[in-house]
Amino acid sequence: MKSPAAGGDQRHAPQSTALRWTYGVVLAIVVAIGLVLMFLLTQATGNRELYERNYALLFTLNVVVAVALLVVIAWVAWRLMRRLRQGRFGSRLLVKLAMIFALAGFVPGLLIYVVSYQFVSRSIESWFDVQVEGALEAGLGLGRSTLETLSNDLAIKTRAASVSLQDAPDVVAGLMLERLREQLEVRDAILWSANGQLLASAGDSRFLLNPERPAPAQLRKARSQRAVTWVEGFEEGTAMAPAQARIKALVLVPRTGLDMLDEPRFLMVTQVLPETLVANALAVTEAHREYQERALARQGLRRMYIGTLTLSLFLSVFGAVLLAVVLGNQITRPLLLLAEGVRQVASGDLTPKAALQGRDELGGLTRSFADMTQQLADARRAVEVSMEQVNAARENLQTILDNLTAGVMVLDANGVIQSVNPGATRILRVPMAAWEGRRLADIEGLEEFARSVKQQFDRFVEERAEHALDHWQQSIELGAPAGSPAADSADGRGTLTLVARGAELPGKAWLLVFDDISEIVSAQRAQAWGEVARRLAHEIKNPLTPIQLSAERLERKLAGKVEEAEQAVVTKSVKTIVDQVDAMKRLVNEFRDYARLPAAELHALDLNALVGEVLQLYGGSTARIPVAKELDARCPPVMGDAQQLRQVLHNLVQNAQDATESAGRSGPEFPVTVRTQWVEASGRVRLSVLDWGTGFPEAILKRAFEPYVTTKPKGTGLGLAVVKKIADEHGARIDLANRLAEDQVVGAQVSLSFAVEKPAPA
Repeated sequence: MKSPAAGGDQRHAPQSTALRWTYGVVLAIVVAIGLVLMFLLTQATGNRELYERNYALLFTLNVVVAVALLVVIAWVAWRLMRRLRQGRFGSRLLVKLAMIFALAGFVPGLLIYVVSYQFVSRSIESWFDVQVEGALEAGLGLGRSTLETLSNDLAIKTRAASVSLQDAPDVVAGLMLERLREQLEVRDAILWSANGQLLASAGDSRFLLNPERPAPAQLRKARSQRAVTWVEGFEEGTAMAPAQARIKALVLVPRTGLDMLDEPRFLMVTQVLPETLVANALAVTEAHREYQERALARQGLRRMYIGTLTLSLFLSVFGAVLLAVVLGNQITRPLLLLAEGVRQVASGDLTPKAALQGRDELGGLTRSFADMTQQLADARRAVEVSMEQVNAARENLQTILDNLTAGVMVLDANGVIQSVNPGATRILRVPMAAWEGRRLADIEGLEEFARSVKQQFDRFVEERAEHALDHWQQSIELGAPAGSPAADSADGRGTLTLVARGAELPGKAWLLVFDDISEIVSAQRAQAWGEVARRLAHEIKNPLTPIQLSAERLERKLAGKVEEAEQAVVTKSVKTIVDQVDAMKRLVNEFRDYARLPAAELHALDLNALVGEVLQLYGGSTARIPVAKELDARCPPVMGDAQQLRQVLHNLVQNAQDATESAGRSGPEFPVTVRTQWVEASGRVRLSVLDWGTGFPEAILKRAFEPYVTTKPKGTGLGLAVVKKIADEHGARIDLANRLAEDQVVGAQVSLSFAVEKPAPA
């Protein structure tokens, strides 16, 4: 297993290695370019053609290297200044070292540069002396004067000799030309016509098929000036040898006749110049040309030398700055690592830190610091793992609490809600999450619940030590909170029956767990009343028939045997017995029907059609209380038992008529309304029966669906109980509420919410 120091050093090693390689490569490239430039410069100064050919390249390379060095030096200086502005540890030391080394390299280099600059400038200027240039100019002028003298002398002699050819015919001109050539001591003598046609020749030109003829311009000039001369073999770039340099003279041959139609003739002679004269003239000309070329290039040569010197100065300064940076990094690197590590640890970063492998004390200090940070990082990692486990457990617990049907609440000793789960909101019908941080007793409608909970916790604290209790459990019954949907309903939820359980948490907090058992209590009550009804029907119905028969028999036996007054008493008593027995039979039959209500057989049912069919029995003008219907045509079929739903409608309509009549309201303006409604949001069909009675008292409203709970003087209280039982068989939700208008009760409303028929699977 590698140590933290080794790990940190390995992480930082590529960066430092890359930086060192970068410095090395840049330095090698610059030195190589400098050496190449110096080599080319030395070669160019000894080879004029090489120097002229590569001057632009050498100058460009000098400029590029100089710019590159300036950029590198500026980049290094910028990095140092940025480190200094950032206040990084060791930046001031690096800047001082860089300045010291830069001055150490720059001052001597600048001194050498100034001296070399003066030396190069004076040396190059001394190469081009005024006397040498004057001597070359004089020699060149002397050569030109000599050639002009020879040319003029040849022209004079040729003009004088051409007089002998003025009357000579063309056929004998050849012999005369030969004598003239010997007389003038020239190599060639040629007689040309005005149009450049060869007439006669003497000398070497006799052996040429096509001798070189004079140019038309030379012929015209000779005609106008009588004579013209030129020198051949001294032209720039000519390839002639010194033995071939010559002077040519072209003169017009005079005519003695007066015939204007005679064509003029021209005599051209060629005289070869002495080889010594030609060689000296060529040497002077070449020396003068080369001197002029070098004189013109001396500014470029001086710039090249000065550029090389400047490059050397930049190289020395760059090397000094680079050496300062490298050495400064070597000196301050351990301190910088420690400073950076301390700053990271102070900011909470405990990742393994870099360490140096050197054997000095600073390297050992960096390794010790890296070991310490690694240990701290391991400790933090262990804590983070533990925190992750705790968070995971907390999230799991929160998920469980959020999905519990029971309500869970955490309270402090003062009854302030610290946390609550969604189950509490569902049971209490109050947005409990919005009340976190506030007292439970401050919630409107839950004052009784908070008081009961506090009493139970106080009793638990008192009895805990004596009886070794770890929790308490109690059933609590309370009304629905004000403003909740169940506040005015009587479906078993208008009054909430809760079973609550409490325990103490660490930190003097209280845990309260409660669940709504209203449905269970309602079901238990219904089951108990069904059992009571079954037993009553069995125990009471059997003696009723003998009682009725005995009374009737007694009346028949006493008929005609007693006085009329006594007979009236007997008849009235027997009638009372028979009527009460019939009432008892009806009551027993209702209890029997409630106990023996058959299971519903659910089928697809059109609720609107069923309502219309039932309400036909309550129509007509003779109805004591009119019945109106409001049917929603959008209602889809529901799942129900038609026979049982008819019984429900009959019970609700009759109860509504009785309630409206008992309130003293009648007539078309106070009809009992049967309404159907399609509630698209919940996907259910709602059936409601509305009356204009006095409503239900609070005590009756909370227990209206229990048997034998009624507001009628002669009622048994089984009508709504049967309706509740049928609704449960259909899986329908039933609501009972008082109708209000301007805070006054104007009647009651009973509503049943049915599930719609599900489409058959494809």
